[in-house]
Amino acid sequence: MDLHLLSDNLTNPALLFFFLGIIAVQLKSDLEIPPNSSKFISLYLLFSIGFKGGLELSHSNLNMEIVWSLLFGIFLAITVPLYAFFILRKKFSVANSGAIAAAYGSVSAVTFVTAISFLEIEQIDFGGHMVAVMALMEAPSIIVGVLLMSLYQKNRPKNGELKKMLHHSLTNGSVLLILGSLIIGFLANDQQAEGITPFTTDIFKGFLAVFLLDMGITSGRKLNDFLKKGWFALLFSLIIPVFNGVLVAWFSQFITENEGNRFLFAVLAASASYIAVPAAMRLAAPKANPSLYIPMALAITFPFNITIGMPLYMYIVQNL
Repeated sequence: MDLHLLSDNLTNPALLFFFLGIIAVQLKSDLEIPPNSSKFISLYLLFSIGFKGGLELSHSNLNMEIVWSLLFGIFLAITVPLYAFFILRKKFSVANSGAIAAAYGSVSAVTFVTAISFLEIEQIDFGGHMVAVMALMEAPSIIVGVLLMSLYQKNRPKNGELKKMLHHSLTNGSVLLILGSLIIGFLANDQQAEGITPFTTDIFKGFLAVFLLDMGITSGRKLNDFLKKGWFALLFSLIIPVFNGVLVAWFSQFITENEGNRFLFAVLAASASYIAVPAAMRLAAPKANPSLYIPMALAITFPFNITIGMPLYMYIVQNL
């Protein structure tokens, strides 16, 4: 691995604020981000990245590479939870296996945003359509996780419950905002978009730093409880992201030659959802343990991806 990539990533101010949040918890500090402020910042990040992606997409010619990229993203969102579910069934219940599989088949918007910041630091271009790829990967994995649970558990959800849960996964706030912002950015002309550029671009990294501080605080609070749950969950939350990220970093060369796009595919494949999926699982799998699948994605996989994972995936993209 190129050590300068790792060094650049670990000295990224936004990432250092994440570590500050973890340290604050360990020191038992009363530092915290107000819940309403945290929610606003997460909405802002989704809005900003969606809008900028729509602008980039409007400047791109729709070609087969974009089409194949969208299809490849959906393919990943379907296949990852399928094989993950059967691995997880060796140790966990149907409900827990389905919830965790859905989380790891889905994506983390915050990891994606951090990956874009990483690309900007390294001055590597990427396509705006990758925002659409990310948005399209949210719902399929939730649907697959739900279907697997309904097939393998004794008390299957009723049709009405299934429809309600599938509707929730498709209209989840984060999915709707990122898709809506993408469409609005695509429809806006350059002159119209220029008026809100200071809001969507100039203050983006500052908000990202504050949000990662909040994520660090949240991760620090969940880490100790999670480590008490055994080695299998810990190994899964480290090995599966690496496997997915490394494999996709290599295989994505058959989808696109753009290094930035290949890197983002790897990050999307390696990331795990801790926002959209938990919201859907409250309806889909009330018996699933949130203190299991949320810390796996947030306290283990997320920190790994934004520290070691991203330089590793970029190394593979650039050298293999």
